[in-house]
Amino acid sequence: MSNIDLALKDMMTIDGALGAAVVDYNSGMALGALGSSKALDLQIAAAGNTEVVRAKMRTIEQLGLNEGIEDILITLTNQYHLIRPLTGRKSKGLFLYLALDRGRANLALARHRLKSIEEDLEV
Repeated sequence: MSNIDLALKDMMTIDGALGAAVVDYNSGMALGALGSSKALDLQIAAAGNTEVVRAKMRTIEQLGLNEGIEDILITLTNQYHLIRPLTGRKSKGLFLYLALDRGRANLALARHRLKSIEEDLEV
């Protein structure tokens, strides 16, 4: 089992997880995806969230900020969508994506768990 598969399984154990993906934001393609919701197309989510990451990185560059993105939170009526760009030398250009059910998720714990999963992931 690959490291990506293990990371996806770990992400899906987070309370309220609806879907998880490891995404290449250069291509917009998911390297792996796992989900429990038929209403959430993870391939479309991967491509769409790639645009979000690219836009934020472009804005940071245009502002001349010497900052990196820790995570991006998108809050919907019934869901949280968490995006966490990977920072490892070999994983640059990738991000973790996690969709959560707002009614069942603990956002602080989910962010903490994503950080831990990122630290353990080797691509």
